[in-house]
Amino acid sequence: MIIGVGVDTVQLSRFEAKLTETPRLKDRLFLDIETVDASVQTLAGRFAAKEAVIKALSGDPGIEWHGIEVGKESSGKPVIWLHGATAKIALQAGIRKLHVSISHDGDAAVAFVVAEGVES
Repeated sequence: MIIGVGVDTVQLSRFEAKLTETPRLKDRLFLDIETVDASVQTLAGRFAAKEAVIKALSGDPGIEWHGIEVGKESSGKPVIWLHGATAKIALQAGIRKLHVSISHDGDAAVAFVVAEGVES
C-alpha cells in the first residue's frame, strides 16, 4: 500500500552557489559517505531525494537530514536508507520501503519517492 509520495526539483546552478556561499551547508545536509567523489550534480540529486523523502513522510518535524542517506546499489540504482529518529518516524507511519528515482536534465535534478508499507 502506498502511504506517501514526494517529489522535488533542484536547480543545479542555484544549489552550487548555495554550497559555495555557505561552506558548512554540505556537512549539515549530507553524511560523509554521501559526498565521497560526488559531483554537484550528484549532490543536487541526493538533496532532491532527501526533500522528496521529507514530503513522503508528511514533513514530520523530527526528520533529520543525516537520518536520510541517499546512495546507490552496485547496479547504480538509487536507494534510500533511514537512520535514527527518521527511521522511527517512518516505522511509526507504517512505512516499510522507500522507492526512489532521481533524474538530471540540463540545470535541473529531480527526485520522486514512494513510501510503501502498511497503515498504522
